[in-house]
Amino acid sequence: MRTIRFRDPAAETRTGELDGEDIRSDGETFSLSDVEVLPPTVPSKIIGTGPNYYSNIEHYGREEPESPSDLLLFVKTPPHVLVGHEGVATLRPHGEFHYEAELGVVIGEHCREVSSDEAMEYVEGYTCVNEITNKGVQESQYDPGNLVRSKSFDNSAPIGPVVASPDEVPEGATLELQLNGEVRQRDRISQLIHPVPSLIEEFSRYLTLEPGDVIATGSPEGVDKLSDGDQVEVSIEGIGTLKHSVVIPSP
Repeated sequence: MRTIRFRDPAAETRTGELDGEDIRSDGETFSLSDVEVLPPTVPSKIIGTGPNYYSNIEHYGREEPESPSDLLLFVKTPPHVLVGHEGVATLRPHGEFHYEAELGVVIGEHCREVSSDEAMEYVEGYTCVNEITNKGVQESQYDPGNLVRSKSFDNSAPIGPVVASPDEVPEGATLELQLNGEVRQRDRISQLIHPVPSLIEEFSRYLTLEPGDVIATGSPEGVDKLSDGDQVEVSIEGIGTLKHSVVIPSP
């Protein structure tokens, strides 16, 4: 199942099931082209982490994080960070903004101090995330004093277009980002150093995860700069393609 949130032609916010180009909701069917697609979940927080792909570690010559506790951890707080499918990420005129395509894990149940063995019982599904980072104010990836400025600013989390149930997403699903039609990132989610259950176990030790919350699991090699007018597409096999544009006003 692929669940979608949308605003129908009468401007009512609804949830439905996406089947091809059709949305079925409460006995009605809508064409995808006739609705406004909204972020597929309304999280209380988005938890980001990294570096968590082997390709990223190799590219930057970093040490491999031996356990999830060695990963960077930060929080983006909705609603102002969120951008939906086919939305516009309007960024501040000052900064150097980079795309980071990531698998997003959507929590389905109240989750605290769960083990990796039971972690998937708390997962509603998966979605696509572009975890935009402002490298211009990020003196060090591991400097906690800069994480709000570099990670948690307005419009820094395009997400969508749907939440796909875990059975829809192959274990080796391809994750890809295209910038203006050119492939810039491509990897498989099986190349996560620490997989989803381990991340849930680690993060739920420190933060209570609520239904709708999202874990952005890290980005592979290929992260690079965004510019005004860019068109971004993040695709994950089994989920679909998140599309958004970028606006960076002149200073």
